[in-house]
Formats: sequence, structure tokens, C-alpha cells
Amino acid sequence: MHRIAAAFALTIGTLTAGCASTAPGSTPQAQRVASAEERRPNIIFIMSDDHAQTAISAYGTEIGRLAPTPNIDRIARNGALFENSYVTNSLCGPSRATMLTGQFSHMHGFTQNGQRFDNSMWNWVRELGNSGYQTALFGKWHLNYSPEGAGIGEWAVLDDQGKYYNPDIITPNGKSVVEGYATDIVTDMSLDWLSERTDSEQPFALLIHHKAPHRNFMPAIRHLQTYLQTDFPVPTNYFDHYDGRPAAAAQEMNIYRDAYEGHDLKMTEEVGSSELRFDRWPNDFARMTEEQRAAWDAALQADNDALNAANLDERELALWKYQRYMEQYLGTVAAVDDSVGRVLDWLKASGEMDNTIVVYTSDQGFYLGEHGWFDKRFMYEQSLRTPLVMQYPGHIPAGTRVEAPVQNVDYAPTFLDYAGLPIRQSIQGRSLRPVVDGEPPADWREDIYYHYYEYPGFHSVRAHYGVKSGRYKLMRFYGDIDAWEFYDLATDPDEMHNRFDDPAVQGKVRELKQALKGLRAKYQDNDGPAVTAPLSLASAQAKGRRDADAAAGAGHHAH
Repeated sequence: MHRIAAAFALTIGTLTAGCASTAPGSTPQAQRVASAEERRPNIIFIMSDDHAQTAISAYGTEIGRLAPTPNIDRIARNGALFENSYVTNSLCGPSRATMLTGQFSHMHGFTQNGQRFDNSMWNWVRELGNSGYQTALFGKWHLNYSPEGAGIGEWAVLDDQGKYYNPDIITPNGKSVVEGYATDIVTDMSLDWLSERTDSEQPFALLIHHKAPHRNFMPAIRHLQTYLQTDFPVPTNYFDHYDGRPAAAAQEMNIYRDAYEGHDLKMTEEVGSSELRFDRWPNDFARMTEEQRAAWDAALQADNDALNAANLDERELALWKYQRYMEQYLGTVAAVDDSVGRVLDWLKASGEMDNTIVVYTSDQGFYLGEHGWFDKRFMYEQSLRTPLVMQYPGHIPAGTRVEAPVQNVDYAPTFLDYAGLPIRQSIQGRSLRPVVDGEPPADWREDIYYHYYEYPGFHSVRAHYGVKSGRYKLMRFYGDIDAWEFYDLATDPDEMHNRFDDPAVQGKVRELKQALKGLRAKYQDNDGPAVTAPLSLASAQAKGRRDADAAAGAGHHAH
């Protein structure tokens, strides 16, 4: 939509063309670099925010069957689906910084939301730009005010978390409101840039970063009723009692207890009223036009009236809230899938499909009612796992399934590898190229390392680090709750039974502790207590609920 390009005065400039110089034939690495330079593939990196792996139908889940994502599935069908894709820190800002730099949180220095990322740090987008790529980013940045100084050629980003309706957009020319729905606006800007590039012979790297489906899960008007009558299966541990898991018991992210009834669940005060119940951040709705708000209210009025007239008991209301949460969350995902379809259609129509790598992922996973939760943060599977699909026609065989464990620290070296650029020594991840080629190196990782830092913080999730090694997982929570947790996912896939003190698994616990010590040394992580440090006696005096909420405050970086 050219009106959007004009509104932001996007000036499409050419970057200095040039490739990394390499002496052909000198080494296998040099030969690979030279070969890649001949191809110079385009890269489109699409990232959503808080998209659960189970909410993508390509992964074969029941939720995916009920709420399919046919366009994201196209990428998986045309290329590779990663079955074991993980994050290093399940939180928006730290994860984004990791993807840009190829480093763990403690190395790039962005460990918690609300911090400020140093835009002058090395990142893979600047490296590609310096080597002759045209580069652009549209959508969510969420690392500081803007990407100014990060070496990205063209950009227009949402202000902070961004708003779903009529969002503030920041460009090098300032900040202004753009009317429309955020997912559609980001897509429009991205397609405008693709269509209006001044030198179509240059390769390009485009980052399309959606706000959706981040809290407060506001679907586009066209998708408000898409799943309104769908009966989603309730997780068996929705009413988890958190026995043996004190950190899980202390969290504040239960759908039925902690989600704001107005802000998150769009519940109204009474029959016939469109007035929302408790809405902590009312500007999300106040910025809608009268027409948008009228359409929104009309779409949900009957369902809200039925709820208000039903006089449900506590358990029934908790189950109703789960269904409403899923309807809103998956309705928000639907517009992201629409966006992916528009991008793929543009590639096909433009003739760029065969020479373009397309990646779809999320900054982390998300809970869809497992353990009763929404949000992320914990090292349990639903937030540790993230969707990852990737296509490159003629190079990645269609229908590839990758079982090897990968992490978001691997994205930066992967893009460098495909662009024919050397991997920097400071990068802690590894290129996924040999993995999707079906030839993973013999020393490819078997264990993955995770570290979450944000406490006190929103949702009161305690800091912890851990290792996942095949079917086993070991975590150490620290701070006012100092405790170990151990799980055998083969016998306990829902992570309900902490077996750390079980005599039958002490050999495996010792083995994973050794692995954890090795990973912390390998990745140079000294934050938190050492693996060998004894548990604190003070851990039994954990702070009460709601303390982290008060500590975090009402800032938008927190929610």
C-alpha cells in the first residue's frame, strides 16, 4: 500500500555492493564462501511474538487441527520443520538480542525486559548490509526506542510493545499514528519495501517482526469470531496444584486467576453493557476509532451477555476463561498466518521465490493453558520450545524434518553462512545449514542450555538455569526460592513430578549436573549460584504472591 510508504517517507537507498573477499580454493570454508557468494540468496526473517509451537498446524497438534495455520505450514511443506527448536531465555527482549548477535543473554548484556540494548553491538543484519545486501526491518523492535545505529538500512518500528489498533510507528523521521491493524500495517510496509527497492539486482534481507500474538491478544476484526464457537481441549494439568514445585506455585500467570478480565479476556461488566471489567492498560482500547470499537463490541456482545447471565461457579468460570483466552489468542494468530501468505504470494508473483530463504519463528514459546498458564519464562517445554520452519527452494528439500536440537542462538551464524560470510568468533551458536542439508556435524550439540533472569518481575517467575539432554531435564531455581527440579519427559511429558530427590534417578541427576557445569563453562556464564553451590536455607521463606507485580510496576516493558 503506497500510502503507507508515503506516510513514512521511506527512502529506498542502495547499499554499497561488495562481497567478502576470499581466495577461492584455499580451504573448504573458502570454497563454501565463494559458492555462497555466487548465489547471494535473499533472506526474509519473519518473527512473531509469543507464538506457541502447539498453535502451528504443521506440528501436528490438536490445537493446530482446530485452528490451522495453512500459510506457515507452506514454509514447512516447501522446506524444513525443526522438531526440537529451543530458546536460550524465554523473554521477548533477551531473545531478540540473542537472535541478532548469536550470543546468550549474559554475553550481549540484555538479560531482562526494560534494559536497553546497545545498538552499536555487532549484529548479522549490519554484517549483511556491509557486504552488499539491502536491509530493512518493520514491526516490533522492543530492545530500546528504535534501531537507530544498528546498521539496518530501512526501518519503521512499533513504539515499545506496540498497540494492535492504530499503533504509533517510529521511523527516522519521527513518530506518528497509523490507522489500521498492526499485523496488517507491518505486512503492508514490508511488501511496499520489497516492491519499491531501487536496485532489484542486490540481494536483500528483510525482517518482518510482528507484535502478535502477544498479550493482550486482540484479533483483527475479521477474526474476532473465527474461533468463537470452537471447543478447545482443556489441558489435563489446567488445574495444576504445583506439588513439589515451589517456583511454579509462586508464579502469577494463571489464566483463571491472574489474567485481567477486561484487558486480557475482554469480559464485560453486565448483560447489555460493553464496558470492560478490570482493564489495567485502557489505552489499548481507547485508541480504537469509533467504528473499530463498535465492530469489536458487536462481535463479542452476545458471547459476553451469555457469560454474564450464566451465573457460573468458580470452576466453570475458570474453564470459560480458558476458552475465551484460546479464542482471542488463536484469532490473533490468524492474521499472522494471513501475513505469511501475502509474503509468500509476493515472492511467487515476483519470481524471487527460488532465490529467497524464508524463516518463520517466534521469540519464544507460550503456554496455552498448560499448568493453568498464559505467558512464558519457565524452562518447561511450552515456553522453552519455539516454532521454526525454513524454506530455500532447490537447497532445502521439501518436507525435511530436523530432529537435531537447535536454539535461537544459531540464527545469526546461519544467515551469515548462507550469505557467504565468515562466522565471527564471538558467536556462540552454529550454522543450521549442515543440519538442514542432512549432514549435521558429528559434534553437534546434544544438550541445550537455558538461563532466565527476570526476578523480581512481572508474573513472579523466579530466576533459574538448566539443561535439557534428550528426555531429561535439570533446572536450578535461585533467589528467594532456591530449589532443583528434575524431569524424565519420557514418563512425565507434562512435567508434573519433580523427581530430583528420587533415589532411582540420582545417577542421571549427577550426570546432568556435570553437563550443566560444562555448558556454563563453555558459554562463559557465571551468573547465579554455581552448580555445586548448596541450596540456601532461606529458600523456605519465599516471598508471598503479588510481590513481583508490585516490583515490576505498570510499565509496558513489563507486560
